Amino acid sequence: MKSEEGEMKSEGLSCLLIEKALKLALKDGWIREEDTAVIFYDLEFLKSRMEELKRIFPPLTLHALAIKANPLIRILEFSRKLGMGVEAASMGEVRLALKTGYKPEQIVYDSPVKTRTELEFALKAGIHINIDNLSELGRVSQICQTHIPTGSVGIRINPQVGLGSILESSVAGEYSKFGLPIKTRKQELLKAFSENPWLTGVHLHVGSQGCPMELLINGIGVLYDFVKEVNEIRRKASFPPIDIFDIGGGLPIAYHRNEQPPSMEAYVQAIREKAPELFNYKVTNSPTHQLTSSPAHQLTNSPTFKLITEFGRWTFTNSGWTASRVEYVKHDPGIRTAMIHVGADLFVRECLNPGDWHHEYSVFDKFGNLKKGEDSLPYNLAGPLCFSGDILAREVKLPPVVEGDFLVIHDTGGYTFSMWSRYNSRQTPRILGFQGEKFEILKERETLEEVGAFWK
Repeated sequence: MKSEEGEMKSEGLSCLLIEKALKLALKDGWIREEDTAVIFYDLEFLKSRMEELKRIFPPLTLHALAIKANPLIRILEFSRKLGMGVEAASMGEVRLALKTGYKPEQIVYDSPVKTRTELEFALKAGIHINIDNLSELGRVSQICQTHIPTGSVGIRINPQVGLGSILESSVAGEYSKFGLPIKTRKQELLKAFSENPWLTGVHLHVGSQGCPMELLINGIGVLYDFVKEVNEIRRKASFPPIDIFDIGGGLPIAYHRNEQPPSMEAYVQAIREKAPELFNYKVTNSPTHQLTSSPAHQLTNSPTFKLITEFGRWTFTNSGWTASRVEYVKHDPGIRTAMIHVGADLFVRECLNPGDWHHEYSVFDKFGNLKKGEDSLPYNLAGPLCFSGDILAREVKLPPVVEGDFLVIHDTGGYTFSMWSRYNSRQTPRILGFQGEKFEILKERETLEEVGAFWK
């Protein structure tokens, strides 16, 4: 998409599109006087992301979008109607998915701290579980002695292929809090797969933003080689093969116009080259509906593996943006400070780790018109919270900013509102979705009474 100045925004929404939506929202009353900040989602863009996943992966792939990236019920419903599944990192997210209408077989449960009660619930309900550690494996084995799982079970394995540039979002180093490390626990893993016929899946997640595509591909390659070795052992034991391969998520996105992240098409092609059997189909004899007493069979194509993906940031982030009114502008020697209505409450990572997490920013006047040019002094963008670290960005070059303008933070559709902080008891903002010129409320701004109820 090209901005009004002709610049290419590689993945997110252009300033022209944002200007059009902001003007219309102001004109038609979707932004009220009390709406000091509003989060927007371009639902057409979001739909195109999900359709791209369905188009370039095998048809039976379960695209389990990470709930933690965006747990809004209206977004979950929107995704379900488009044929997506979900990845849950807690029992709360599992229950949210079920409440929103997802079938158990569309849910992947990945928490590293599942209780016995939670494990029993998921196994009986038919939810796919990725076991995190050997103790959890023991619990699942005990449950399976009395209850045959109606869902599938895999193990999360750390391929130990290295770290990306952002340590907090890298989970495939020599040490990780997640999964079983393949270098030091390979014998235990081989034993687990050779003793438990119900254990038919593997799962990995190398990391997310800051991890190059090559690192993700290397991780998949490590598990692919391991699965081929294990399946030979299971074949000799007359066990069903490992046929569920969960590649996790993690493909990086662009937060800046000059960034060119790898495309999903390039990622899929690289997976095909590294692990070709993940995309293979085999011909099997499958019984047809029996209309007579004579056995009838037909040849059908079935995948060698059922793939699972867990893309959260890639799916959601570039579809959203946040507009905050500028309440005040402070003028100090060498710097100006725009005081806005979102900060570390909505942008926890950005405020606490500004070296790794950052966005692009645009300024619009009170009518929604994009401002151009550049002020003689840079701006700090300061949030409303009562601590000095509540600075969203420092020394940003912007057009002249005045009270009543709208400061737009680009690419906020994932890992922002889902990480909302209750510090200072701020009201969560109104959240709007739009398709073309049609708007809808995805979540209403909190009332002060609702904020108070949280602390009861």
